[in-house]
Amino acid sequence: MKTVLEVNNYNGALQKPLGSGFNGKSTATEVIKGIDLSGKIAIVTGGNTGIGLETTKVLAAAGATVIVPARDTEKAKQNLAGINNVELEEMDLIDPKSIDAFASKFIKSGRPLHLLINNAGIMWVPLRRDSRGVESQLATNYLGQFQLVTRLWPALKMANGARVINVSSQGHQFSSFDFDDPNFRHREYETLKAYGQSKTASNLFTVELDIRSRAFNVRAYSLHPGSIYGTELGREASPELFKKMGFINEDGNIPPEIMVSLKTIPQGAATTVWCATTPMLNNIGGVYCEDTDIATLATGAPGLGDGVMPYSLNKENAKRLWTLSEEMTGLQFLVG
Repeated sequence: MKTVLEVNNYNGALQKPLGSGFNGKSTATEVIKGIDLSGKIAIVTGGNTGIGLETTKVLAAAGATVIVPARDTEKAKQNLAGINNVELEEMDLIDPKSIDAFASKFIKSGRPLHLLINNAGIMWVPLRRDSRGVESQLATNYLGQFQLVTRLWPALKMANGARVINVSSQGHQFSSFDFDDPNFRHREYETLKAYGQSKTASNLFTVELDIRSRAFNVRAYSLHPGSIYGTELGREASPELFKKMGFINEDGNIPPEIMVSLKTIPQGAATTVWCATTPMLNNIGGVYCEDTDIATLATGAPGLGDGVMPYSLNKENAKRLWTLSEEMTGLQFLVG
C-alpha cells in the first residue's frame, strides 16, 4: 500500500477530476467563497492585468496581502489603484537580474510566502532572445518561473503550508519539449511551437517540484485558465495566425461558435484561484487543472483538445528538465 508521500503524478497517474462542484463558467469569486486568507501572503506575477489582475483582486478581498511584481510599474499602479492589501514591486521575467533583485528584497523582509502564482507570460511573439540567448517565450514563461521559485524557496518553506501555481495553457499541446534544440538554434522558428514548448516545460516542472517540495508542505499545480476574451496576451500575434487557429474569420471577426466558448476574465481566473485555495487539493499535488477541477489525460493527438498531454507529465523528461533548467539558469535548486 502506497503512503501519501509515495503517490505522485508522474505520467499523469493522478489526472482524474475530483468533482469540485465548479465548471468552466464558474468565476474566481465563486470558487473562493467562504475561504479566509487573512494573514496569508501571496505573490502574483502579472497581477496587474487580465486574469492576473482578477486573481489579485479576489485574493486581496479574501484577506491576503498580495505582492504584484510588474515590468511597467506606472501602468500597474493605475490598474491596481483602489485595491486594498496590495504591494507593487518591479520585476521583468526575461531579465534574470531583475528576478534576483525582486526575490532578494522579499527574502530580506523575513516574511513567509503562502502562495506563489506564476501567472505572467507572453504568447505568439516573433523570435527574440534574452541576454543568455534563450528564446523569449521559454525564458519568460518557464525559466523565469524556475528562477523565481528557486530564489523564493526559503520563504515558501517558512510558510509551512504553501502552494506554487504555474499558469500553463492548453497550448502545451502545440509541442513537447525539444531537449536537442530548445532555443531554435538549428530548427526553423515557429512561434506556436515555442509557446507550446514553454508551457509543456511549466507542466513538467510542476510535477517534479511537487514531488521534491511536498515533504516541506509546499505543493505545486499547473493549469489551463481557458480561452479568454479581453486579455492582452495575444497582442503581438498577427491576424494571419489567429485565422490559422480559427479564432477569427476572413472578415477579422470572431465566429459565433468561438465567441460562445470564450471565458470572461472572472471565469478565466477561477481555476488559478481554485488551485491556490481549495481544501480539495490539500493532499494532492503535481496535477494539471482546467475548468476548476483536475483535468483528464488527453487521449487524442496533440491539437487544441481538452486534457493534458502525457508527454508534459513524463517522469524522465521532468527530471531531465530540472537538470537542464539548472544549467540554463546557472542556479542549483536544492530543495531542502
